[in-house]
Amino acid sequence: MKRLEYLKIAIVATLELVIFWGIVSCSNANGNKEKGIEKQDTITSKILFPFPDIPGVLTSTEDRKDFLLTHYWDKFDFADTTLVNNRDVTEQGFVNFIALLLDGTTTKELTGKSLADWCTHFLPYPHSRQVMTQLTDDYLYNPNSPYYNETLYGMYLETLLNVLPQTDAMRSSYQFRLELLKRNNVGDKATDFTYYLPGGTHRTLAATPVKNNRLLLVFYDPECESCHEVLQQMVADKALAETVQAGKMSVLAVYTEGNEDAWRKSLPDMPQGWTVGTDREAVKTGALYDLKAMPSLYLLDGQKRVILKDATYETVRRTVMQQEP
Repeated sequence: MKRLEYLKIAIVATLELVIFWGIVSCSNANGNKEKGIEKQDTITSKILFPFPDIPGVLTSTEDRKDFLLTHYWDKFDFADTTLVNNRDVTEQGFVNFIALLLDGTTTKELTGKSLADWCTHFLPYPHSRQVMTQLTDDYLYNPNSPYYNETLYGMYLETLLNVLPQTDAMRSSYQFRLELLKRNNVGDKATDFTYYLPGGTHRTLAATPVKNNRLLLVFYDPECESCHEVLQQMVADKALAETVQAGKMSVLAVYTEGNEDAWRKSLPDMPQGWTVGTDREAVKTGALYDLKAMPSLYLLDGQKRVILKDATYETVRRTVMQQEP
């Protein structure tokens, strides 16, 4: 899914949440027994996400939100594959759910309870499990998603591991991803590795010289289409080139794949002033960094501590430019 599609859904999600809170508040305040939102809208005849009915006795925003999040999936039929495959219902409902979890007011305790309730609802149904885990990967684990959030994604993985049977075939995969997620976080010292320069000499990340206490570490693959697009953007960025040439930042680009011929063929396209090397697949095979999408950009300081982890180029650029005198 492209970034614009994410943003479109995010906007709709915000509008639906506003409508939802308004309708439920009014219906419950009046004490009637009708549902705040019906699964079938009589005006539009469009299937909507079946939100839970919040008891009228809950009047505070905090209590209502607590009930909503811990009962969010109660009325959703995870056994209904047609419903689960309805993107307008399932995906939009999921987006609303994580938007509430990420609104800045949801406590860690409530987030944990909500995730546990959600996981226990979808786990008994293989198709629902596949859809829900994929949605979570797409929205929380994809750096191009506006909802990208490794903290919440890590809580989701921990919750999933807590409720999964010990014999589940996916346990080791989820555990591996959780461990990978905990590496090279902001403030941590970046994991050291060896890379090889075009001439054959080698160097470690730890021994790499850094100008002005800033090192942009770029893991890349020139044969990756999205990677190529971002690299072209960086190559064409005159401000970045001037920053590097002025000694305000160093750039280390590391090829992480195994096709050395493809790497050498692409070397003339790399900007002057960058240090370019290949790790001969050490980072990937050793799972030293979480290379979920390419290119993967890390902004480090002179001691190789992480300032930005797996950030978009726009975020890196803005951070670097703001720090310039």
